[in-house]
Amino acid sequence: MVIAIDGPGGVGKSTVTRGVAAALGQEYLDTGATYRAATLAVLQAGVDLEDADAVLEVAQGGVIEYIDGVIHLDGVPVADEVRSPEVTAAVSMVSAYPEVRALVVEMQRDWVASRSGQAVVEGRDIGTVVFPEAPVKVFLTARPDVRAARRSGDAEAAGKDVKVIAAELEQRDHYDSTRETSPLQPADDATIVDTSDLDAAGVIALVLDLVAEAKDGMHHGPK
Repeated sequence: MVIAIDGPGGVGKSTVTRGVAAALGQEYLDTGATYRAATLAVLQAGVDLEDADAVLEVAQGGVIEYIDGVIHLDGVPVADEVRSPEVTAAVSMVSAYPEVRALVVEMQRDWVASRSGQAVVEGRDIGTVVFPEAPVKVFLTARPDVRAARRSGDAEAAGKDVKVIAAELEQRDHYDSTRETSPLQPADDATIVDTSDLDAAGVIALVLDLVAEAKDGMHHGPK
């Protein structure tokens, strides 16, 4: 069973995804890290971010792997590098190219297929594009001030003021939700959860309840 957990930055996707995966004894995939790895490769190559062909060529040449919860680029773990301010500033632009998304989505699907389709997957278009048939789809949201406060504790925040972080999150939301290919939006059949006033354990429990319901439905079939 694929469990799709989508939403913008700062809503708690990573924490919830890891918690759900641990509870179920499944692996998890942070698809955002795969796009960040592609972006890191592009930045390291020094190509113009506005040159779609050059960006795609670099992305095609890089080997992106997600191993035991750690993103790798060309065989090297790059978990810290992909969270740098430079990558954070460029990832929306790189990931907006349809050809790059197609390339990375194929990698994501292969990763899940190699695990017999049993995984918890987090991202921004998992329920709508990557795994539209996932039996459990959750879209997390939170108030802007809560998201900024949460993100301020992350390494990628680099000590920025909360107001600056809030503005950057708003800009990223706009960029991701208005792009032509795979825009950030909940799937029609996703369960939308506002995490503003919930702790991680509460959200994880809610998702696990949805998983239990889905499994029960699979065992008993439609009524």
